[in-house]
Amino acid sequence: MPIKTVKEAINDALVQSFENDKNVILMGEDIAGGKGREQYQGTQDAWGGPFGVTQGLFTKFGGERVRDTTIAEAGFFGAAVGAAMTGLRPIVELMYVDFAGVCFDQMMNQAAKVRYMFGGKQKVPMVVRTVVGAGFRAGSEHSQTLYSLYTHIPGLKVVAPYDAYDAKGLLLSSIQDDDPVIFMEHKRLYMTSCEVPDDLKPIPLGKGKIRKNGSDVTIIAIQRMNLFAEEAAKELENNNISCEIIDPRSYSPLDEDLIYTSVKKTGRVIIVDESNPKCSLASEISSLISENCFSDLKSGVIKITAPHTPVPFSPPMEDFYIPSSKKIGDAAKELLNA
Repeated sequence: MPIKTVKEAINDALVQSFENDKNVILMGEDIAGGKGREQYQGTQDAWGGPFGVTQGLFTKFGGERVRDTTIAEAGFFGAAVGAAMTGLRPIVELMYVDFAGVCFDQMMNQAAKVRYMFGGKQKVPMVVRTVVGAGFRAGSEHSQTLYSLYTHIPGLKVVAPYDAYDAKGLLLSSIQDDDPVIFMEHKRLYMTSCEVPDDLKPIPLGKGKIRKNGSDVTIIAIQRMNLFAEEAAKELENNNISCEIIDPRSYSPLDEDLIYTSVKKTGRVIIVDESNPKCSLASEISSLISENCFSDLKSGVIKITAPHTPVPFSPPMEDFYIPSSKKIGDAAKELLNA
């Protein structure tokens, strides 16, 4: 089975979707080099966005379906909503999730509400691919993890894959979905790799994944936090502490049943979320567990999040800002000793 990076797996999903459905198009800044279609005739490749994820698509599918846009998110997001309502399946690249404010009205008040306002008669099948995450030394305005911002809005589906396998399968499913999907890619995961079959089928949205079975503590890890959860779980095994790691993968809809089943088995819960703590996914999941599994809990839920501050630019401060495997391990020992 081929080994692929997250970046390659996403590109594979895009190519496969383009080949299978002529209505799939892509719009975004610098995805074709920022110089226009005419200047790229006969060339081997284009930029493929700031991280090169869409590299090769312009050459394969041409400028009608792979479109560079101006630096005007409100404009091309509005165009994507209209395109989706009239039969296309646009994929829009928001260079960084931090720029969400520029086009938030188009997502919150248009894409998310159209199907509801028209009684289900009008669909908006579009995908917003965007980049999240700290640890890249990119400063406060390019490093946020705004999962909860979109999860709060009914009508939007929110997906955040961890590994290359899930990135490909979930993106295939997102592009086929008839509702707007926010697909969040962590910049620090792009070059991580795993086995990904070429014929991978779409992975249903709203279904989480058990990344490791365990019996003592449930660790619910959001996207990149699975990496630190796995490191912590391996270390904790030396202390005879067995951790179960749950990766929800999708946050709207959320696989609540998978979470509750694990919590009822272990009775102890750690939620690890790179987001800021106020009104975060960690807070929401903690609340759901308290409401639905209170009698199964052996101790209080522990949340491990970033501080309620902007992302620091200083490398040592940024490293401290991000939840770590040590913090997870210390929290697990605390729960077992409670």
